[in-house]
Amino acid sequence: MKIKIKASKIELTAAIENYINEKISMLGKYLKKVDILNCDFEIEKSIGGQNKGDIFRAEINLEMPGEILRVKKTESDLYKAIDKVKDHLAEVIKKYKEKKIDKRRKG
Repeated sequence: MKIKIKASKIELTAAIENYINEKISMLGKYLKKVDILNCDFEIEKSIGGQNKGDIFRAEINLEMPGEILRVKKTESDLYKAIDKVKDHLAEVIKKYKEKKIDKRRKG
């Protein structure tokens, strides 16, 4: 799966890019027999409130036939945000596959 990574207000280093690719490739076990048309991953650094400091946003859009799965998480640590997106996306993919199987069974 080819992942397009976009970084806003943050430098996209090789370490961050490798980390994202490693985490998203772990989802391959859920994506067997599923056609992926497009995968966009975006990270952004934004300024929080008065005492919040930096806030990192990670977002992934996974385009599949008939549906787009989208997950967005914010965290004070970039790597935590990426991990949370991966974990939540795994749950969303499971629900998508269950829904697809249910439709086939109802025929």
